[in-house]
Amino acid sequence: MPSNNNEQFFIGIDGGGSKCKAVVMDANNTVLGTGISGPGNPYHGFEQATNSIIESATLALHDANLADIPLSSVIVGAGLAGVNLPILYNKMSSWSHPFKSMHLATDLLIACLGAHKGEDGAVIITGTGSCGFTNVNDKTLMLGAHGFPHGDKGSGAWFGLQAVKQVLLALDKIIPPTSMTAPLLARFDSNNATALVEAVAGKPATFYAKLANLVFDEAERGDDTAKAIVLDGCGYINRVAQRLWQQNPPRMSIIGGLAFRVVPWLQTEIANRLSAPLAPPEVGAVLFAKQQIALTDIATTSLN
Repeated sequence: MPSNNNEQFFIGIDGGGSKCKAVVMDANNTVLGTGISGPGNPYHGFEQATNSIIESATLALHDANLADIPLSSVIVGAGLAGVNLPILYNKMSSWSHPFKSMHLATDLLIACLGAHKGEDGAVIITGTGSCGFTNVNDKTLMLGAHGFPHGDKGSGAWFGLQAVKQVLLALDKIIPPTSMTAPLLARFDSNNATALVEAVAGKPATFYAKLANLVFDEAERGDDTAKAIVLDGCGYINRVAQRLWQQNPPRMSIIGGLAFRVVPWLQTEIANRLSAPLAPPEVGAVLFAKQQIALTDIATTSLN
């Protein structure tokens, strides 16, 4: 049971397209509790994202047996998908949050800080969305993160969308039959192309991301159409990795809900150079907040 007397607690937030994860840590970087809520990407809804941040933070405090600690006393580091866009970064920065302070970053930066415990490195994220990121000598490079459906190739949402497209072509007999057809139709209780279109029309990235495992399952069973999708998406991830290595990061990790499906399909030399992440993004968010506080203290000291 943590002691609450005059102790400063930190919450790290990883807000993505599918869920928002929070972790409570003390001044010694000990993880005390965790919480998970709904989507935390303001690109897909500002109110949803802010509600998810508060909910996940509250759940993490409860999990840490710190339910009596008010949010107004907690320092938060928040890494959110979508805030690479200036308009969303500014909107989130202007949010009247309930915390003592909130230090805002992209989900890419906190993922990189977590994966390499605050040190330089690179990450490839393959979850609902996809992107690559390096942080080397205080210089960053971001690849992708352009959003679904116009970007995010090699992501869960992208794989799911390709499955729907190819199954519709197969149902129209434009391409050969694919073993993805039966499980996809069964998933939506559909029996023809029209019914499938009605089931998927207008759905968000999180919806399509749930179909990604179906593509990998059928590719691993030898379906040519599914294999073509997987090779195309993972070929893109290969090229992202090659571009990131040009920045000379000391380590590179691949993270996200689809990472374990993607790695076996990567080029051997790229897969062999990957390092396991040292900590999750939400821990990286706390490290980011502490870095920002330290920089503020240094600036204040120099002024005095």
